[in-house]
Amino acid sequence: MDIPSKYDAQKAENHWYGYWMEHKYFDSVPDDREPYTIVIPPPNVTGVLHMGHMMNATLQDVLTRRARLMGKNACWVPGMDHASIATEAKVVAKLKSEGIDKSDLSREEFLKHAWEWTDEYGGVILDQLKKLGCSCDWHRTKFTMDDAMYKSVIKVFVDLFNKGLIYRGHRMVNWDPEAQTTLSDEEVIYEEKQGLLYYLSYPIEGSSEKVTIATTRPETILGDTAICVNPHDDRFRHLKGKKAIVPICARVVPIIEDGYVDMEFGTGCLKITPAHDINDKALGEKHDLETIDIFNADATLNSFGLHYEGKDRFVVRKEITKELEEKGFLVKTEDYVNKVGTSERTKAVIEPRLSDQWFLKMEELAQPALKAVLETEEVKFFPKKFDNTYRHWMENIRDWNISRQLWWGQQIPAYYYGDGQDDFVVAETKEEALEKARLKLNGHPEPASPTGRRPRRATETMEDASKKANEKRALTSRTSAVLSTGSVEKPLELQDLRQDEDALDTWFSSWLWPISVFNGILEPDNKEINYYYPTNDLVTGPDIIFFWVARMIVSGYEFRNERPFQNVYFTGLVRDKQRRKMSKSLGNSPDALKLIEEYGADGVRVGLLLSSAAGNDLMFDEDLCQQGKNFANKIWNGFRLVKGWEVGDLPQPEASKLGIAWYTAKFDQTLAEIENHFSKYRISDALMAIYKLVWDDYSSWLLEIIKPDYQKPIDKTTYEEVIALFEQNLKLLHPFMPFLTEEVWQHIAKRSPQEALVVSEWPKTQNVDADLTKEFEFAAEVVSGVRNIRKEKNIPMKEVLELSVLDEEKTSKKWDTVIEKLTNLSKITYVDASVEGALSFRVKSNEYFIPVSGTIDIEAEIQKIEEELKYTKGFLRSIQKKLSNERFVNNAPELVIDTERKKKADAEAKIETLEKSLSSLK
Repeated sequence: MDIPSKYDAQKAENHWYGYWMEHKYFDSVPDDREPYTIVIPPPNVTGVLHMGHMMNATLQDVLTRRARLMGKNACWVPGMDHASIATEAKVVAKLKSEGIDKSDLSREEFLKHAWEWTDEYGGVILDQLKKLGCSCDWHRTKFTMDDAMYKSVIKVFVDLFNKGLIYRGHRMVNWDPEAQTTLSDEEVIYEEKQGLLYYLSYPIEGSSEKVTIATTRPETILGDTAICVNPHDDRFRHLKGKKAIVPICARVVPIIEDGYVDMEFGTGCLKITPAHDINDKALGEKHDLETIDIFNADATLNSFGLHYEGKDRFVVRKEITKELEEKGFLVKTEDYVNKVGTSERTKAVIEPRLSDQWFLKMEELAQPALKAVLETEEVKFFPKKFDNTYRHWMENIRDWNISRQLWWGQQIPAYYYGDGQDDFVVAETKEEALEKARLKLNGHPEPASPTGRRPRRATETMEDASKKANEKRALTSRTSAVLSTGSVEKPLELQDLRQDEDALDTWFSSWLWPISVFNGILEPDNKEINYYYPTNDLVTGPDIIFFWVARMIVSGYEFRNERPFQNVYFTGLVRDKQRRKMSKSLGNSPDALKLIEEYGADGVRVGLLLSSAAGNDLMFDEDLCQQGKNFANKIWNGFRLVKGWEVGDLPQPEASKLGIAWYTAKFDQTLAEIENHFSKYRISDALMAIYKLVWDDYSSWLLEIIKPDYQKPIDKTTYEEVIALFEQNLKLLHPFMPFLTEEVWQHIAKRSPQEALVVSEWPKTQNVDADLTKEFEFAAEVVSGVRNIRKEKNIPMKEVLELSVLDEEKTSKKWDTVIEKLTNLSKITYVDASVEGALSFRVKSNEYFIPVSGTIDIEAEIQKIEEELKYTKGFLRSIQKKLSNERFVNNAPELVIDTERKKKADAEAKIETLEKSLSSLK
């Protein structure tokens, strides 16, 4: 078979990915095999492939391909997340560029534009993952806005509402003024920012006295409705019952007392702005204060902002500070470092805002998920250090704000039929909502299920809910529901219902992902969910441990009463060489597809994984990809070397027989090490073990041992055995380097589709011949010793040498034939005493001698050794002097002392060897 001189990565990648897809190797259907299931963390539909995606996807592909080779029914489910905030922002921007404002469109018109944008631009990242070699079952590709996925989310909302776990409340929420939606606490990133503390004076009504307050947000004084002091603060006791005047707006506000005020912070006086601070809101409710919201949705000031109406909050901060100073209200400013909440998605500074929102009670739901990770270990985290992160969040969990003021997403299935606070029903469809509303109007309110005693399987709950709905439908048919409008009564109709405008948080669909991709919500007992669920592994970043991982575990126990996955492998962040997080703004994130084009997909995969320890950040350097490309070339060239040998019907040389036996043992030893690494999700360590096996043991040792003499044939037995071992290497390498290995595999022999490497068999561990590997390690040190002398003395390899051995170790002489071949020795002689006039080296207690008469200048060699001996003795004296210094020994760290002692021991050993070499030459 004609083998190209160079490996063409691009050609191989295009050919073999098409071949794999054509023969449906990635497709999975339930059968009698053990399933291996992994679901992709769905990338945003707006996303394009970046370094983080590449690392995460490569790890998943390694696990999936290995499972497939192990004979499991591997099912890797791909998909995309609809990314409410990011996608809506993209669509709004596109419309704006076309002169269309979102506010001028109906919801249906906007969603039409959103779907058009999604169809045109969405899903790019999935095609890019194919370039990387990802072996997903592409026929299973899911999108969180697909019809079944959408319905699953709605069904879950209704189910949780019926259980009394979802409620509507007027709360202080995190408001993103750029996206103009609420955010959950987990979507807010707190950053330390340098700002100012503004000291402002408030006149006391009917007095010349003033009180001074300190604030970081002077623009919010326009929403102040009280001044608060500590009742135990003697400085302000005389102000009890008095009123203060808010600067600029001249609002008269009460001075109240509350123990919440820290007398030591600032001036001991607090301005209370209930609409714009969560703590102020609590004080406002406690003391029955007025709430004045001064901001519009985009964080510009509204009419309560007076002459600042329409201006951005940060512009107003500067302008109002100037006005306060001019009017004598600004006492002073001080530098102040403050923790400021920013939007994880848009980076906008978050504004606390009072709003009607939907919440999911989390405390009870969290308990089975907490137990699963920290007690029973049904779900295991790798690395385990993330257990504590998970514990802290889950033990302090807060109710989840699940509503978003967006249109792109699953619309909340709440339907309003009146203006009263409770004039709404929750239902999966508008028709069901009408039936429920009619019942409610006729005095049949739908009771919420008690949250403390819910069925173990949510599937049972949903079936029960369906049964109740049927009973209510029967009741509805017997009841004439009417809607009272003044003195006229008319039946409530569909057009009288108004669905809640808000969409659900994107994570409210993502938390169902391992269940919903197998339609386990709508059909909880279907064949696929029963076969593939729970899944095996989840590979994701620790930055979404709260957003996604914890919530999926919660939903798994709530809706299936079992874990969603067995193991969670947390990757690190990909950073540049300067340890900076990769980002477009810094310009330090390389184009992923260009890397694949330059280094090949396998080169990039290897480059990423060689430095990608679980949970630790990866310092990315393109040199790593070059290293991966070099490795691919090494394998290719080694293959061409073997295939280029002429094969003859010859007896097998003893050296080749030993070499094959040793490498077989070494392979088995490395395979056991690899399996151990995989069991602990040390994927990069597994790759490094394979890398060393192939680069060092196979290429540098085995091929040299079996290589036939120049222009001589290799014996058939050795050739067939080394090809078989090479095929075993390819199987280990395939999950990491799928394209190269398939290309080489298919070049070795003509294969049928059933014999492709992608569906071959993972090697099985065997008993390791430890004595054989140990003996070879010793022989390899002897070879290195001879080679070092050749290198140091410039003795060419073609020049035949002799070797004498003072064998104190009583080593096996069977390796002599290998040593002779690898070092070009005419013979190895065993002696009882040191050999005069020879260069020497030691391996453990054995001493080896190479006669050098006629090959080197003896006098020059003696002079060189004497100079080296003099230097080494001087170095030893300096170390001894340092170690004899009590002050140094008593004060230096133990590690430093150990290092110095090792230097001393090494110097002493070197002096001994040099003196013996000198003695033998004289």
